[in-house]
Amino acid sequence: MGDTVRFVEAGAREYVLADSGAQLPERVHDELATAFSVEEDRRASRLGRTWLDTFDWRLYRAGLTLQHVSTPGPRGTRELVLTDRGGQRLTAPAGLARWPSLAGALPPGPLRDRVAAVAGLRALLPTVSVISQVREVRLRNADDKTVARIFLDAMSSRALGGAPIAARLTVTEVRGYAAPARRAGRLLAAAGAALTRQPALDAALSAAGRFPLDYTGKVNVALRPAMPGGEAVRAILLEQLDNLEANVDGVLHDMDTEFLHDLRIAVRRTRSGLKLLGEVLPGDLTLRFASEFRWLGDLTTPLRDLDVHLLSLPPMAGRLVGADPADLQPFLAYLGRRRSTERRRLNRALRSARFAATVGDWRKALLVPPGNRGAPGGPAAAELAADRTRRAHARVIKLGSAITGSSPPQSLHTLRKRGKELRYVLEFFASLHDPPAYRAVLGDLKRLQDCLGDFQDSQVQREEIQSLAAAMLAQHAAPAPTLLAMGELAAQLAVHQGQARAEFAARFAGFASPEGRRRMAALTARGDRVSRGSA
Repeated sequence: MGDTVRFVEAGAREYVLADSGAQLPERVHDELATAFSVEEDRRASRLGRTWLDTFDWRLYRAGLTLQHVSTPGPRGTRELVLTDRGGQRLTAPAGLARWPSLAGALPPGPLRDRVAAVAGLRALLPTVSVISQVREVRLRNADDKTVARIFLDAMSSRALGGAPIAARLTVTEVRGYAAPARRAGRLLAAAGAALTRQPALDAALSAAGRFPLDYTGKVNVALRPAMPGGEAVRAILLEQLDNLEANVDGVLHDMDTEFLHDLRIAVRRTRSGLKLLGEVLPGDLTLRFASEFRWLGDLTTPLRDLDVHLLSLPPMAGRLVGADPADLQPFLAYLGRRRSTERRRLNRALRSARFAATVGDWRKALLVPPGNRGAPGGPAAAELAADRTRRAHARVIKLGSAITGSSPPQSLHTLRKRGKELRYVLEFFASLHDPPAYRAVLGDLKRLQDCLGDFQDSQVQREEIQSLAAAMLAQHAAPAPTLLAMGELAAQLAVHQGQARAEFAARFAGFASPEGRRRMAALTARGDRVSRGSA
C-alpha cells in the first residue's frame, strides 16, 4: 500500500482524464504502445482514503496533506501518510484511530511530532473521503526493461454516493530513465490527458462541493472604498455571523477548545461592530441585538475560563517548586467536573429557541433587500473606516496616556478593551488599507495588546484560583497539599502579572510614539483620499 500511496499522492507529473474508469482507456493504451510495451496490472488495488486537517486548514496552509489510508478485508491495513509539498512522506500505523482527534492521540513518532507542531490545539477532522482503485502500468523498452511507470487512480466520492472523479495518471521515473518518463507524458497528452497541478485532495474536495480554506476565522471581507458604509457594515457583520454559526457544531460536540474560542471572537467582533459602526444601520437594529449578543458572550465566558485554566495548568505545574505536580490532581478533577457542568449549560443555550431566534432574526435583518433599508446617504466605506479608526485610536491614546505607576488594575483592563475595539476596526476595514501600512500599525497594536493581555489574564486566573480553592474547601474536595500547590500557582501568576505591569510603560510608549502616530495618520489619511476620489 505504501508505494501506491506515494505515487498517487506525490508523483512529479500528474495528468487527468475525462474518463473515470479504473482501466487504462483504449486510446491511451494505443498511444503509449507506439513507443513502449505496455503491461497493465490485471487487478486494481482498492483503497479507502480520508484526508484529515484541522477545521481552519492548518496542515493545508503549511503545505502538508495527511491521509488515513485503508485497504479492505480481514487482513486490511490502516496507515497514516503525511506528505509535504516536495513529495516527502512520513508514515505511521493508524490502528483504530477515530476522528476528530487531537494530534497527541496519533502514534508516537516523527509523523505525530510534525502534525502536532502545526495543528496545535486543534483536532484533526475528516475533510473528504474517497474510494481509490489504483492500477499500475509498466512501460518497457525494446530490451524488456521497465523504463517508466504510470499509476492510474480512479477515485469516487463517498460524499456523493460513489460519484466518479476524473481519473488521474501519475507518471513516475525509473532511476536512470528520465527520458522515457518525459516521452510517456507527451504520449498521454496526445491521447487527451491534461497535465494538472491540482492535488488529488483539491479534486476530491471539488467533487464533494467543498474547497480548501473555506474557513479561516479571520476577517476576510472585500470592501470597495466608495460603497455605502451601511452596506460595508452589513457585509462585515454577516461574515461574523457565518463564523459564529460555523463553530456551533464543534462547540456542541466538544471537538476541540478552539471552536468555542472562535465562536467567542465572532461574538466579540459583532458586539464591537454594533457599538462602533451600528449607527449606519437602519432603525433599531443595534438596540435590538446588542443585548442578545451580550447574553451570548456572557454565556460562553465560564466554559472558556475553565478551558484556559486546564490548558495553562500543565506548564505551570512543571514550574512548581514547593509542591509536586501530582498534588494538583484533585484540582484538575474539580475543574473537569465544573467544565462538564458548564458545557451542558452552554449546550442547552446553543440548542435553545432563544439562540435560534437570535441568529435567525439577525441574519434576516442583515439581508434586508437594498430597497427596504431606509433612506440612502451616510458615509462611504473608506470614509467610515478612516473616521472610526481615528476615533478608536484616539481613545486608546487618551486612556493609555493617563495610566501611571499608581493607576489601579482596572485602568489597564479598560485600555485592553479599547485596544480590542481598535484591533477589530482595523481588521474590519483591512481590505481598504495599504497592506504594508496596515501591517505596521497592526504590529504596533499587537505588541501593546500582548502586554495588556498577559496582565489581565494573570489577574483573572489568579482570582479564579482563589475562588476555586474556597469552593473546593467548602466541599471538602481540597486536601492540604492541593491547596498549597494552588497557592503556589497563584503566586506564579502574581509574579507574571507584575512583570507585565512593569513592561507596560515601554510598550505603550512604543505604540504612542511619534512614529507610531505617523503610521496611523498615514493609514487613515489614505482612507480620506480614497473617499474623496483622489486616490
